[in-house]
Amino acid sequence: MKKIITILFLALTNIALAQETVTLRLNYEKGANYTVSMKMSQNMGAIMAMNMGIDMSIKITDVKEDVYESEMKFSKFTMDMIQGEKTMSFDSSKSDEDLDDESKMMKQQMGSILEALIYAKGNNLGEVLEIKVEPNLPSLKDIANQSSSVVYPKEAIQKGSSWEMTKEDKGMKMDFIYTVNSITKESVMLDISGTVSGLATGKISGKMNVDKLTGIPVESTIDMDMLASGQELKTKVTMNMTKK
Repeated sequence: MKKIITILFLALTNIALAQETVTLRLNYEKGANYTVSMKMSQNMGAIMAMNMGIDMSIKITDVKEDVYESEMKFSKFTMDMIQGEKTMSFDSSKSDEDLDDESKMMKQQMGSILEALIYAKGNNLGEVLEIKVEPNLPSLKDIANQSSSVVYPKEAIQKGSSWEMTKEDKGMKMDFIYTVNSITKESVMLDISGTVSGLATGKISGKMNVDKLTGIPVESTIDMDMLASGQELKTKVTMNMTKK
């Protein structure tokens, strides 16, 4: 009898955990500071291979109900590229003495981007409502508009729940599907899938770890296997976000 009761208790516990629901929202605090590290690799076989890294800081300047305001600034940019027989390596944190002539030119071009300040307003679902860049750099504004890594559904979710999000950028349309893999005391683990269409076509896959309390995507990996102009293109993007 004691064994039967134990089995029933375990079964009921598992059912309760399986039915746990959570409402994901970005719960930023005014004055909080974060560091974001993004790495992207692209591979087009013998044509081109590139690894790029971007570090940035984010400060939450205001929070009013479900809307927050933030200031973002790029702090470091690195790139290693092989294109045919040509190679290039760049690190914005290096002094001019450690850079070749081509890298020095790139550092000058990157200077305005590294000095720019991005003002962003968004809501607690993850939707970007407004972007302003000082000085006004259209290319940087485009990047900032794509900064939202996920938009949460309005309703509560549980294991197995899924929702969709679409991003469009420079002729490419990316349709993401987020599916809840598991919910723990600290995290909501999401599986990412989807498709790419437009100038390139292909499949999306990946994973995301969302902090359950704050709703912040603390870690994500996205792989895109695409075909662009008849050429295979593999892209991998990883992101880590930590509170200072």
